[in-house]
Amino acid sequence: MAAIVQPTRPQIAVSAAIFRDGKVLLTRRARSPAKGFYSLPGGRVEFGESLHQALAREIDEETGLDIEIIGLAGWREVLPAAAGAGHYLIMSFAARWVAREPVLNDELDDYRWIAPKALASLGDLKLTGGLEEVIQSAHRLMGP
Repeated sequence: MAAIVQPTRPQIAVSAAIFRDGKVLLTRRARSPAKGFYSLPGGRVEFGESLHQALAREIDEETGLDIEIIGLAGWREVLPAAAGAGHYLIMSFAARWVAREPVLNDELDDYRWIAPKALASLGDLKLTGGLEEVIQSAHRLMGP
């Protein structure tokens, strides 16, 4: 088995807090880093892609959903020691569900639509660091 070579520079990634009927989509990571943790769907930005192009592609690849991107909700930096892997700058966006039902790829193994106010009471779910703050910021961007 070949060793996994970690990048020597920070990687840019995107994620989306996707809202539908007052609930946000959480997905559970099926592999490392963050295996078993619920987070927002997303992934790395490829060379030459805009953040919005990367986000639409990643959401389609991971969940099959069509979304409308509303705006930047926040960002998070994940350092190698915290992730057990690479160094990532994750740009998180608020988005609205437009069409299709979730069909997960092999990077994810579960999903849940959850009311943002219920996040604090979900003690049984492992959430990635900073997730609640990003979701609350995204929820404010969505408006009433």
